[in-house]
Amino acid sequence: MDDIRMLPKYNVTATLQCAGNKRTAMSKVRKVRGVGWDVSALGNATWGGAKLSDVLELVGIHKLSSVTSLGGKHVEFVSVDRCKEEKGGPYKASIPLKQATDPDADVLLAYEMNGETINRDHGYPLRVVVPGVIGARSVKWLDSINIIKEECQGFFMQKDYKMFPPTVDWDNINWSTRRPQMDFPVQSAICTLEDVDVIKEGKARIAGYAVSGGGRGIERVDISVDGGKTWVEAHRCQKSNVPYVSDGAQSDKWAWVLFEATLDIPPNAEIVAKAVDSAANIQPEKVEDIWNLRGILNTSWHRIKIQNTSNACLKCFKNVSALSMNHKFLGITAGCSMENHRG
Repeated sequence: MDDIRMLPKYNVTATLQCAGNKRTAMSKVRKVRGVGWDVSALGNATWGGAKLSDVLELVGIHKLSSVTSLGGKHVEFVSVDRCKEEKGGPYKASIPLKQATDPDADVLLAYEMNGETINRDHGYPLRVVVPGVIGARSVKWLDSINIIKEECQGFFMQKDYKMFPPTVDWDNINWSTRRPQMDFPVQSAICTLEDVDVIKEGKARIAGYAVSGGGRGIERVDISVDGGKTWVEAHRCQKSNVPYVSDGAQSDKWAWVLFEATLDIPPNAEIVAKAVDSAANIQPEKVEDIWNLRGILNTSWHRIKIQNTSNACLKCFKNVSALSMNHKFLGITAGCSMENHRG
């Protein structure tokens, strides 16, 4: 720890998102295995620590390396946390060496979160933060780092968090046919309304988050109040008093973007949000088309069905301070394999 703290400290604002975010909606199509997360299995924070590329230089691995002199191509992170899936062994994951040694990838060994010493729940005393990648790779309670020739053979790399088509189920799955999931696709969710809400006639504020993996910004968020027949572009923001530009120098490329629109809500409205990232990737319309047996990467359009009545209580304008501009964490979750309490 002393050697790591002596290295230059960097602050990186990044969203860590569980691959199972929005799994609940996928489970309504067909049964899936995993915790029934709604839209808040993610969090945004400013992480402080040393860049992994600087740490690896201490042991002779140069920046922007894709292979070491001994043939190492991957960096494995091993936790002190033990889990049943590893038959009592440690939780572990890996990333490619070329990502680990790239300073622009902003992979951190983090010991601070939001300007304070990282707490136990989020990985004290040291955790890995791999921005733009599913949370399962941001290993908490870090014990050791290994340079290995092949990707990590741990359970959560080889027999979980892989994307299969809807035709694959537990009776015909072959885990070896798919690569471990890394970047997360473009995602968005409405946070000011829920299916159970009944609102008065008139205008309503529709707000939430959008985020994409791989350092891709959010180019656009579209909102519909009629199930996708017509659309309105939402206002996007990320920092107070700073106009958001998806690839702007002042934008945090690893962090979520907040969106907002105030619209007239018709009776019995179906409100929909979909985002487009800076590479023109767009969320798929139907969850049925991306169903998979583990219920991961549900990035389909977020849909909210509400009732509109002049006699109802106004319940829709909920406190969404968790989506604040000071990058505080949303909810209780934060990245790495949250279904196994490693988030």
